[in-house]
Amino acid sequence: MASAADGFIPYSRQEISEEDIAAVGALLRSDFLTQGPAGPAFEAAFAERHGVGHAIAVSNATAALHIGCLALGIGPGSRVWTSPNSFVSSANCAVFCGATVDFVDIDPITRNMGVDALAAKLETAEKRGTLPDLLIPVDFAGLPCDLAEMRALADRYGFAILEDASHATGAAYRDEPVGSRHADATVFSFHAVKIVTTGEGGMIVTQDAALAERLRLLRSHGVTRDETAMKRAPTPENGLGAWYYEMTELGWNYRLTDLQAALGLSQLGRMDEWRARREALADRYDALLGEGPLRLPVRRADRVSAWHLYAVELADEARAGRAEVFAALRAAGIGVNVHYIPIHTQPFYRQRGFRSEDFPKAVAYYERALSLPLFPALTEAQQDRVARVLLDLVA
Repeated sequence: MASAADGFIPYSRQEISEEDIAAVGALLRSDFLTQGPAGPAFEAAFAERHGVGHAIAVSNATAALHIGCLALGIGPGSRVWTSPNSFVSSANCAVFCGATVDFVDIDPITRNMGVDALAAKLETAEKRGTLPDLLIPVDFAGLPCDLAEMRALADRYGFAILEDASHATGAAYRDEPVGSRHADATVFSFHAVKIVTTGEGGMIVTQDAALAERLRLLRSHGVTRDETAMKRAPTPENGLGAWYYEMTELGWNYRLTDLQAALGLSQLGRMDEWRARREALADRYDALLGEGPLRLPVRRADRVSAWHLYAVELADEARAGRAEVFAALRAAGIGVNVHYIPIHTQPFYRQRGFRSEDFPKAVAYYERALSLPLFPALTEAQQDRVARVLLDLVA
């Protein structure tokens, strides 16, 4: 078995090029560290690449989810449904707004929110008068959800869709970029382990101009300098000048800096290359691990995954359990991880009445899940080592 002496392999890592460093260096020599031209340039390039009319850059994807909920009218008394198989921010964003959160169990094949489970839950909720106001589906590991079916259900039952595509920058659904259709708004993440990074950062995109305007307001303190949106615009008669601004609603400081935007704009140019490299590595993992007692990630002919994660499940016939395998891989210098502890099992949500058994498919997946190292610079030798050690443990 390989040892830690062979060198630690992280489960993910950022890719920073000399071009990225030069872009940030040039920004540091400019007149703007924040609220300058780099932010709008990054937004415009991202919007064009994803086929949307509007892109609003923010400090992180959690911030994007928060203002997305607010802009879509979520508040006290609202009901929001999301997937239990995600990071906690997919649910917390609704709690921030005073809404009631519930979950829809996953499809055990795709590990995304199950569209059949969603349809059944909606039918029951309609009878009880408890339909959701907002659905937050999560494109787990970079594989887009069943977006067309979810849109049809949204139109039938009257709820909005805020797609959490934090894993899915560069992904596609039915030959269109994720975010360009089906959802009312879509959120992306630029955390350091994502396919495009700004260190921390996020983007929310929409085709709705009015929604985009509200999102921009919410990300910057609720403050506007747009005279057409003011209650009292500057005029020669009232003595107000170009310094004047108005806070028209409660907002936050969720802006992305120009430093981050410069890095993101530089990285965006290699997004497709990196996504393709991740897919090639995923294909190679499939070949290396296909004979082992493992359930490998699924493909769908009508969608292109961003391959943020390569997540496997231990099959019933695996010789060792997940905890033992995880510990042994870490001891061998292989930085596996687990995505995710189901949100509804966290103490915060247990205190709100959720039980582990409420969403059994998400729990069953979690209990067997391992995320293997996957990033563009991963070498074939490193990948061979990961596969060899894993198979030695489970086969």
